[in-house]
Amino acid sequence: MSELNEKIEESENFSNKDYVLKKVSEQGSLLDLASDNLKDDKEVVMTAIKNNPEALEFASDRLKSDKEVVYNSVSKVGWTYCYVGEPLLSDKEILLSGLRVSGQILYYANQTMRDNKEIVLEAVKNKGIIVKYASKRLREDKDIAIAAIKQNKKSYEFLGENIKQDEDIKEMLK
Repeated sequence: MSELNEKIEESENFSNKDYVLKKVSEQGSLLDLASDNLKDDKEVVMTAIKNNPEALEFASDRLKSDKEVVYNSVSKVGWTYCYVGEPLLSDKEILLSGLRVSGQILYYANQTMRDNKEIVLEAVKNKGIIVKYASKRLREDKDIAIAAIKQNKKSYEFLGENIKQDEDIKEMLK
């Protein structure tokens, strides 16, 4: 069989749901090769994400806005929050689940989430320096400042000017 025929056959296989389910259960990232129709099939995508949470990248836009699909990815690897569909960007549960794994994802959060104390506190507990993406108001918050500095003293430079003058905060740097 010629190389071209093999590629055509392989391409046809990635339009076959049973074939794709088997492949993504073994290697989730193979979702990338699936037909657009199968990238929009929740069973296929959930199988891929169960094997490799990073497979969310290859899911259809519709499924990137499906709470169950997204939660199963973001709660395991965090950084896949960057693929989350617009409707879920204000979902506190999804963002918190990802922040517990990777505080860095506060970077991808919208302004409302960056001004939510519970969200920012979870982020800085995991990665203190991410306080630089918190709202201006929360960069002045003492609880946030303490948690950020405990995690990484370098986060001090990103705190608000007023909280930097606090004696307890200054003491933590010694």
